[in-house]
Amino acid sequence: AYPFAPAVRPLHDFAYGVAEMLGAMWWGVALGIFFVGLMHKIPKAWFTAILGRGDRTGGIARAVTAGVFLDLCSHGIVLIAAKMYERGASLAQVMAFLVASPWNSLSLTMILIALIGLKWTLVYIAASALVAFVTGVIMMRLVKGGVLPANPHTAPVPEGFSLRAEMKEHLRGFRPTPGFFRDVFRNGMGEARMLLRWLLLGVVIAAAIRAFIPPEIFADWFGPSLIGLLATLVAATGVEVCSEGSVPIASELVNRAAAPGNGFVFLMAGVSTDYTEIMVIREFSKSWKVALFLPLITVPQILVLGWLMNF
Repeated sequence: AYPFAPAVRPLHDFAYGVAEMLGAMWWGVALGIFFVGLMHKIPKAWFTAILGRGDRTGGIARAVTAGVFLDLCSHGIVLIAAKMYERGASLAQVMAFLVASPWNSLSLTMILIALIGLKWTLVYIAASALVAFVTGVIMMRLVKGGVLPANPHTAPVPEGFSLRAEMKEHLRGFRPTPGFFRDVFRNGMGEARMLLRWLLLGVVIAAAIRAFIPPEIFADWFGPSLIGLLATLVAATGVEVCSEGSVPIASELVNRAAAPGNGFVFLMAGVSTDYTEIMVIREFSKSWKVALFLPLITVPQILVLGWLMNF
C-alpha cells in the first residue's frame, strides 16, 4: 500500500524523479567536468588540427564522427560542446557534435541492440549521423551568409604546424601528478559552474512534468501515424529525460506500439528540443538566434526520417 495520502503522491513522484535523474546523470556530468578541465590544457591549435576546418564539410564530418563515438551521456555532452566552442571549434562543428552525441555511446548502442535489434539500431545510428551532418552543413552556410554569428574564438592553425610533432614534444616530459589532476578539476568546475545551473533547472522541470505524465502512456497512445508522430514530438519536448532513460522508452515505442519512427523521434527530438541544451547554447554563444536555430533545423529532418521509418 502507498504510505502517503493520495494528495501527496505527486510531490513524492516529483522528489523521486529529481533524485532518479540526478542519480542517472551524475557520472556523465562528472566525466564532462573532467574532460572540460582536461581540454583546458590542450592548445587551441590542436583542436583545429584534429577537427579540421569548420568551414568545410570534412571538418563537420569529423565532428559528427567524434560525436557518434564519444561515450558520454547527454548532460555531459553539453559541457564538452561548450568547451569545444570556447577552444575554437566552429559553430557548425559544435552543433553537429551535439546532435550526433547524446545517445550514440557504445554502452547505449549495446542496450539498443538488445532492446530493438541490430537492424533498427544501425538505422538509428545512420539516421542520427545524417541529421547531425546536414545540420552542420546548414549551420555552416548560415554562418557564411551572415545569418548566424561565427565563433569569435576560432583561430587559424599556424603555418607549418605539425600536430604529431607538437604532441610528441608536449608529451615527452609529461608526468601526471596530484597537482595536475587538482588543476584539471578546478578548471573543469570553473568552466562548468555557469552551465550546471541550467542542467539542474532542466532536472526540476522534467521531474515536475514526469510526476503527472507517466512514461507508460507513450507506448499506448503514440502509434505509427502522423498524429502519433507529432504527439511523440510533443512528448519528447516536454518530458526531457537523460539518454539512459530515453532508450528504454524508445524501445517500448518500437516493440509495443510498432512505431520504429516514433522511437527515433523520441530519441532525437529529446536532444534537439531539450530546454537545458538550448539554454546552454544560448549561454556559450551569447545568441538566442543560435540556440533556437537548433530545433528549427533539426526537427523537420527528424520528423521526415521518423515518418519514413514507420512505412
